[in-house]
Amino acid sequence: MNENNTLANDNVTTFLTFILGKEIFATNVKKVLTILEMRPITKVPNSPEYMRGVINLRGNVLPVIDMRIKFGMSPTQFTDNTCIIVLNVTIEDEELQLGILVDAVDKVLELKESEIEESPSIGTKYKVEFIQGMYKLEDGFIMLLNMDLIFNSEVIILAKENESVAIDE
Repeated sequence: MNENNTLANDNVTTFLTFILGKEIFATNVKKVLTILEMRPITKVPNSPEYMRGVINLRGNVLPVIDMRIKFGMSPTQFTDNTCIIVLNVTIEDEELQLGILVDAVDKVLELKESEIEESPSIGTKYKVEFIQGMYKLEDGFIMLLNMDLIFNSEVIILAKENESVAIDE
């Protein structure tokens, strides 16, 4: 085996895993700015169901997306483990901070490239383009998500509208 193949398969990426229902997902830690305990979320009138509202994060308006609703599950039921992961995502070449509501944060995983399997082409209830890969567990998989692809321009528009609403108030 030549040295290049060894190096290519040994690239390590760090992921933060989180739980939605009975499923485990992960995002690249480079996208994660912070993890917040639950706090009151101000509902924004006429926003999509998955948009739970906004919170004040250090003087900035932060939209909060309920990932369970975004993925077609029932809305998040708040528990002691429910939290908001603050992400920095890129949508259509625009950087945006937003919060995602999750049932619980699980752990940090360091995965070698060789441990990541390709995402399935069929048979998953989630849009495959969101899934950048799968990590096999003894009793299932962790879906490795591409957060930039989950959110679309609609989220940018909502975030800008929410900023102006918050400024007007």
